[in-house]
Amino acid sequence: MTDRDVDVLSRAPLFEALDEQGAKALRANVTEVRLARGQTLFNEGETGDRLYVVLEGKIKLTRTAPDGRENLLSVLGPSEMFGELSLFDPRPRTASAIAVTECRLAGLGHDDLRPWLTGHPEVGVQLLRALAQRLRKTNDIMADLVFTDVPGRVAKALLDLAERFGQPSENGLHVHHDLTQEELAQLVGASRETVNKALADFAQRNWLRIEARAVVILDIERLRKRSK
Repeated sequence: MTDRDVDVLSRAPLFEALDEQGAKALRANVTEVRLARGQTLFNEGETGDRLYVVLEGKIKLTRTAPDGRENLLSVLGPSEMFGELSLFDPRPRTASAIAVTECRLAGLGHDDLRPWLTGHPEVGVQLLRALAQRLRKTNDIMADLVFTDVPGRVAKALLDLAERFGQPSENGLHVHHDLTQEELAQLVGASRETVNKALADFAQRNWLRIEARAVVILDIERLRKRSK
């Protein structure tokens, strides 16, 4: 494991509460998983036996409706964790995990982690905090679907992606989200046509510039106001 991997892991909720000695001991149980772009890590309904931290790249969590439509729940990047729900509730996976880009993950089996929850209660607290944050975000998404129009949801999604993946550039904030137009539409719960119309309107107002699987945010304050 490289120094960069250690730094990425140290910022994950699972490791934040541990001192260096504890973190080193827990890292000894970690296995690396590599995925090609578009490769599925696990499917909704499968038995979950481990959690993961993204070391490099991006991965999406999705659910499929009975009619076959796909709902994109979230896009995760370095230091973000997923799969921990089955540690506390050992029922089938509630979502599928699919690589948006080539990515590397750190996997930790539940059997390796459970003893740490007894000997290191601070780890359990951090995991529960991460779950609470995810629940809060889910509640916000549900409220947005009811109370916020599609352009507002698009603006909010872009700001969330910018916070996690944005890189300052000479012209603005470059957000290489790696999502197709269809995936971006799934993320905000709207049709691709409606989302494209919102993006075109933002571009016409000079709030952003659209690039391939990316945007450059030119006026973040205007976009922030539109998201409310």
